[in-house]
Amino acid sequence: MGKGKLEKFAEMANFSNVIQPDIKQYINKDFEFKGKWNEFFGNNNPIILELGCGKGEYTVGLAQKYPDKNFIGIDIKGARIYTGAKRALTMGLDNVLFLRTKIDFLKTFFADGEISEIWLPFPDPQRKKQKRRLLNAKFLNIYKDILKDGGIVHLKTDNYNLYLYTMKMIDHNGIDLIAATDDLYSSDIKGDATDIKTYYETMFLEEGKKINYIEFKLNKNKEYTEIPEKFTWKKTSKYA
Repeated sequence: MGKGKLEKFAEMANFSNVIQPDIKQYINKDFEFKGKWNEFFGNNNPIILELGCGKGEYTVGLAQKYPDKNFIGIDIKGARIYTGAKRALTMGLDNVLFLRTKIDFLKTFFADGEISEIWLPFPDPQRKKQKRRLLNAKFLNIYKDILKDGGIVHLKTDNYNLYLYTMKMIDHNGIDLIAATDDLYSSDIKGDATDIKTYYETMFLEEGKKINYIEFKLNKNKEYTEIPEKFTWKKTSKYA
């Protein structure tokens, strides 16, 4: 590990807006703030998650835009979290938290119906590992449990295959689709989806790539299942 990372980790250990739990301690018990995150923030404002947050562009950007909401960025990579956490501290944002853990463990940290929205900006499409894809049935069922009924999920991706796969999952499960486009910046969709751009998104746009966007609601009373057919991952430049 490089010296720069070690210095960042040492500094981040003292950040008031970063929690780095040892997941081994929570194998058979829930995290202490589960169901109590509003107490942590000191208010009853809605809580929004950014999953695979990287440098936390959405966590910080949305927190700045909506001071009446709370935002938690989640990623397993500490060096990435450092950037967003330090920026939030510098900006004096008190509605921001970063949680270092795997997305698989969301239900260890969040209670049923505790979350209002979930953002997934440019997740790894997991071309060869459908079981790791963050829009598969396993993860949709995790999301719907921690979301309030009718809670919203936002997906942004440059990967057209992931866009198609997600649309197939939505159709197969009868999920309430709010908005979808395979070319976000040429669409009529405006607001948070276009106002905030991640570091990688900016690069993708400079390369001429189109950004796909899907917004949908999940039903707490449904059990989501995987699409029955094998999803064929196309390899042309459009699909990535």
